[in-house]
Amino acid sequence: MPEAHHAEPPVTAVQLNHTVVYARDRRLSADFIATILGLEVDAPFGPFLPVDLGNGVTLDYYEKRDEPIQGQHYAFLVPEEAFDAMIARLEAVGVTYYADPSHTEPGRVNHLFGGRGAYFADPSGHNMEIITRPYARG
Repeated sequence: MPEAHHAEPPVTAVQLNHTVVYARDRRLSADFIATILGLEVDAPFGPFLPVDLGNGVTLDYYEKRDEPIQGQHYAFLVPEEAFDAMIARLEAVGVTYYADPSHTEPGRVNHLFGGRGAYFADPSGHNMEIITRPYARG
C-alpha cells in the first residue's frame, strides 16, 4: 500500500519582519532615514540599530567600516499627505532627490501609477525611494 502523503496547509500570509541595512556609520544612516521618513530610531539591539517602519517591519542598521558596502535599493510606500514633508526634509538637510532611479532628473518627482515618487541616496550610498502608490503588478 502506498505511503499516505499529507498535504501541507497553504501559506496564507508571509510578511517581511526586518532586514539588515549595512552602513559605514549605523547611527548616521539610521538617524538620516528616520528624519526623512518622520520616524524614530529605536534602542540598539545587539550590533543593530533598528528603525521601526510602523508596519511590523524594521530596518536594522549594521555597521561595516572595514569593507565596501554594496548599495541596495529600498522603496518606502508613504502616505500622500506625508510626501511633501519628506521632500522638504530632504531639501532641509541638503540632499538632492530625483524623479528617476538613475539620478538624472534632480529636484523632480515622478508621477507613476497616479502617485508621486522620488529617489535619493543615503549616507552609505543606498538608493532610497519614496512612493505614494505601489507599482502595478502584472
